[in-house]
Amino acid sequence: MCGRYAQSRNVRQLQFAFGLPEEAVPEEVDHRAWPPLEELAPDYNIAPGRSVYAVLGPPPQGEGPETEGPRSLHTMRWGLVPSWAKDRNIGYRMINARSETIADKPAFRTAFRRRRCLLPADAYYEWQLIGRDGTVQASTSPVTDPHHRKRKAKADKKPYSIHYPDDRPLAMAGIFERWRDPEVPEDDPAAWVWSCAVITTEAAPELAHIHERMPVIMPTENWTAWLDPRTGTDELAHLLEETPADRFAVDEVSTDVNSIKNNGPELLEPASSTQDGGPDTLF
Repeated sequence: MCGRYAQSRNVRQLQFAFGLPEEAVPEEVDHRAWPPLEELAPDYNIAPGRSVYAVLGPPPQGEGPETEGPRSLHTMRWGLVPSWAKDRNIGYRMINARSETIADKPAFRTAFRRRRCLLPADAYYEWQLIGRDGTVQASTSPVTDPHHRKRKAKADKKPYSIHYPDDRPLAMAGIFERWRDPEVPEDDPAAWVWSCAVITTEAAPELAHIHERMPVIMPTENWTAWLDPRTGTDELAHLLEETPADRFAVDEVSTDVNSIKNNGPELLEPASSTQDGGPDTLF
């Protein structure tokens, strides 16, 4: 599961990290055909519904020349809003897409085939449950655990950040969609909402003691194939199994991250192992 992450790099830094051209998007971009690019402030506690950066390959719907590899950087709303949705708020329930079912679920399957992206992150957060008797339990998700809410309510929550030890950006696998807001005039750029979701998978053994799920992280060598719209379903399924979890660093961090009101680089600082649980989290 991925419900919170950190991303502090600016546009230029991300363009350099992902090998993107500096002038990737025309100033007068048509928001119906191509998502915008805005300069976002560093955010160390990104929650669903916020604007995030996304790296795209060739243009969606096949527009433009065919080129391989990362093409451009854009900003989108985190929380996928399918094209058929009646309300943008459905996105709050679609922040993640399960890799096991993404090729078949109506809300995700078309985006999976045609609109894939990479979502840069300094780190992502996961919460481990600590029972009232002090026992440590891996967090679960409502999809797999019918007692998820009850277990969460009775436990403290210990947050961790997962990242590369050399501070390279993580490239979370994602999908994106375009939605037309019927309440906004068509010539208004705000009429077109570009949104995304993080793809998750079963946690690797190195991380399963924290949470049973984790986001799919694409290693650099897989970026081109993931972003190429010509990549077939079988190869995509293989790529979803390639998260390099053995390369990650894992730090227990302050329970300040439990509240989305808190934000700043200190949230990524390793915390004392004796720290108690804090207030309720987004989960």
